Amino acid sequence: MEDELEDRVLHQTYVSFMKTVSRFSSSVAFDTPSSYLWKMVRFYCLRSEVLVFTLAIIIFFMYLQTLGLWSRTLLSRLSHAMSPLNAVQRMKLMEGSEADKQSWELKGTLSAAYAIKGRRMHMEDKFIINENINSTGISLFAIFDGHGGEFAANYAKDHLIQNLYNKVVELCAFKDGKIVTTPQKDSPEEPIKEDTHIDLERKSSFKKSASTADDTSKKEITDPELLAQLSKARPIITREVKPSKAVRNVAIPLSSYLDKGKINYGKLLTDEVLAADRLLVESAKRTMNVAGTTALIAMLENNHLIVANVGDSRGVMCDSRGNAIPVSFDHKPQQVREQKRIEAAGGYIAFNGVWRVAGILATSRAMGDYPLKDKNYVIADPDILTFNLNDHKPMFIVLASDGLWDTFSNEEAVKFIKERLDEPDFGAKSLTLQAYYRGSVDNITVLVIKFPINWSIATE
Repeated sequence: MEDELEDRVLHQTYVSFMKTVSRFSSSVAFDTPSSYLWKMVRFYCLRSEVLVFTLAIIIFFMYLQTLGLWSRTLLSRLSHAMSPLNAVQRMKLMEGSEADKQSWELKGTLSAAYAIKGRRMHMEDKFIINENINSTGISLFAIFDGHGGEFAANYAKDHLIQNLYNKVVELCAFKDGKIVTTPQKDSPEEPIKEDTHIDLERKSSFKKSASTADDTSKKEITDPELLAQLSKARPIITREVKPSKAVRNVAIPLSSYLDKGKINYGKLLTDEVLAADRLLVESAKRTMNVAGTTALIAMLENNHLIVANVGDSRGVMCDSRGNAIPVSFDHKPQQVREQKRIEAAGGYIAFNGVWRVAGILATSRAMGDYPLKDKNYVIADPDILTFNLNDHKPMFIVLASDGLWDTFSNEEAVKFIKERLDEPDFGAKSLTLQAYYRGSVDNITVLVIKFPINWSIATE
């Protein structure tokens, strides 16, 4: 009864209102065609039933419009992320320009690498495949994941790898009682000449990096996220971090790297990484270049694998049982060891999407990054892990930048490659593209080292 009474009151109120409007309208003389139109509108349109129905229709069509826009946007995003054909087509755009290449690849005898720029504006990953250095039986593999520009990754690729190459050749000759002279880099102004044997023959799609610091130091900082954070942290990047006098390498006797006639690769890698980082920082200071890079370096000699890691690129081994065994561990600011070291140096970590050193850098160790390096918030000391491969009899090893590990776990990556080892590049390309399809927003580089099926690596 109460509802019916309310409806009647509402109806009577509306009718009274309409009668008032009608009286007002009728008191005005309508002797033009517009008067007739007004009467029609008043009689047919200004009725409660018509107004309610019209309002309902408008709301319904607004809902359909909103639903259509939302569904089209969702379908577009799903198509963009999941369509392999579209992704490959996008990555092949502007293939004619070397500066705009979207992918790089390199193939060795038992190793292969594939890299894509992905969803980043610029490619800052670099990689090295160097099988059987100068016929010494020692192989060298490396991945450098740059940030804040290409300068640091290019510097490490050209200078650190060249120095390691030279030292390996010298040490092998020294063990045999021979004397070998190789180019030495005493100051950052003297670029080492690129050795013609340092890289395997490159495919046409592989982008060659510059070989001198002067060329790469002109690269601009391109990472928008890093630029935004650096603009908030100007007190860190001030003239108190002044370019200092050039640091000269201290000659270390070759004998210090030999232990009972065997090369101490852990000491060699540590010394060379730190020496290259000192020169990189000095070179960066002269141009106020704040770029940095991770470094993941693997060396193979007979049955020994030695891995040096600085930063958050990662290596994983697949043993004979198909298990995923880490051969490196990421350096992240939120790790207890790293956080304590950063805070002891007077720094701090802050969450900005991920945990970052001083709210800027998502890895706690890197080469370069001189504003944070001078404060000792970031260091370049590598972690060294050594493996006797006869204990694991691995099928393969995967080395990759964090663009892969953002979308794949260790176990997923190992399983994925294991099913594609018969591909020409041992699954490196498939894994790289799959990480892109899964939504990785970083540069992605994957390097796969395949071992013989019948394990016959010499024992000690």
